[in-house]
Amino acid sequence: MRFGVFAKFDVRQRQVSNAIVIIPTYNERDNIVRVIETVFSLPKDFDVLIVDDGSPDGTAGLVRDLQSNFNTTAVTRLHLLEREGKKGLGTAYLAGFAYALEKGYDYIMEMDADFSHNPQDLVPLYLQCSEGGADLSIGSRYATGVNVVNWPMGRVLLSYGASMYVRLITGMPIRDTTAGFVCYKRHVLLTIPLHNIRFVGYAFQIEMKFLAWKYGFRLIEVPIIFTDRTRGESKMSPGIFKEAFWGVIQMTIASWFTKYIPRPSGA
Repeated sequence: MRFGVFAKFDVRQRQVSNAIVIIPTYNERDNIVRVIETVFSLPKDFDVLIVDDGSPDGTAGLVRDLQSNFNTTAVTRLHLLEREGKKGLGTAYLAGFAYALEKGYDYIMEMDADFSHNPQDLVPLYLQCSEGGADLSIGSRYATGVNVVNWPMGRVLLSYGASMYVRLITGMPIRDTTAGFVCYKRHVLLTIPLHNIRFVGYAFQIEMKFLAWKYGFRLIEVPIIFTDRTRGESKMSPGIFKEAFWGVIQMTIASWFTKYIPRPSGA
């Protein structure tokens, strides 16, 4: 079954967890089974939503096979959204947000499929939001220095420099502005006008943090160690950095003429 970003979803099946981990995929058959099984082995129960962009390597098929292991007729823990074609990271997460909100989850998390984000770190990210006072917790590579493994120096400098650039232009007090390992409280995603999100690549992560900050939410960075993928191919491209460079300037200028009105809690 395939869904658009703001489609209606079947809410008859009950979920076990109050938190769901959204994992976008494109050609991740080398990683997807291991990462799903690792998430389900954690001491905290997380449900998982895979958003697959028509992976020609059969990623979605592997997920469908696993669903029979983790789902019952009454309870669904492993969810799958299949989309036609490669539409970008940002739209994958927007589709996932719509799905998670419709299902009633209180905590919505983002994570990569390639183990660059350690699934064990889902627990401290969740706890920072559920008990630590954060509205948005961020798995940060740069909260306590530079914590990346297996990256060439050029990529480290580019990523760290990009975050410094974003901080300089926007004034946002976040060290890892492009981080894609995060936990949102439900209220944050209900407040941000998701239908107005403009960016699809790296800049999507920047835009979401920027809007959460502008709406007055509390953002807390949780130190993590980021390890570059060892299986599968990276999805990075020069176009992603170009979008982020110009997008940050456009986004900041637009914010000067925008009034950010917080949504009343519970509305």
